[in-house]
Amino acid sequence: MRPLIGITCDYLKPRFRINRAYVDCVLEAGGLPVLLPHSGRDMKEVVERLDGVLITGGADMDTRPLGVPLHEKAITIDPRRQSGEFALLKALEQRPDLPVLGICLGMQLMGVHAGAVLLQHLLDTVPGAECHESDRQHSVRSEFGTGGVISAHHQGLADAGSMRVTGHAPDGVIEAIADPVRRFYVGVQWHPERTADPALGIGVIRALIVAAEKE
Repeated sequence: MRPLIGITCDYLKPRFRINRAYVDCVLEAGGLPVLLPHSGRDMKEVVERLDGVLITGGADMDTRPLGVPLHEKAITIDPRRQSGEFALLKALEQRPDLPVLGICLGMQLMGVHAGAVLLQHLLDTVPGAECHESDRQHSVRSEFGTGGVISAHHQGLADAGSMRVTGHAPDGVIEAIADPVRRFYVGVQWHPERTADPALGIGVIRALIVAAEKE
């Protein structure tokens, strides 16, 4: 049986929404996708039924609930999604062997949950960081390989918290993180579902599916 992969949805009142590319890539990589709405009280039960989780990209994290002033350039995700994502990450702590992949915002959520510091606007600290915005291609070096990727973000991580950094862009921006004590708990800052490179694109999604097949 194909592994059941939960994919988190964005929340745009009054609808849940997801880019079809996430679903298509999970199917292409051999998984069976199921969409996850944000209901924090049910996350523990949902996680128990899954073989893997994909935390998708989106707009910006709201830092105010974390006690950090919000940057003027931030365009935040709906608070229902943010609370739901952190409830999911909390529930996943009870299943440390369950494979998890975070993409773009998903990586940032994983990092912040692990104690990392969020950089709310990369241009404040990284000259030329426009190369990470608007679906532009830039190069990365990571455990998945080296090559060109597609990115669409202006925020990033200053560190990996209790996780470890496993990939960088040439300008030093953190591009991949992983938890060294979990079997497959990985975040990537780029969008593999929109990246043509076979190792850095579908290969990243396939790594999640392969790990989920062993679950």
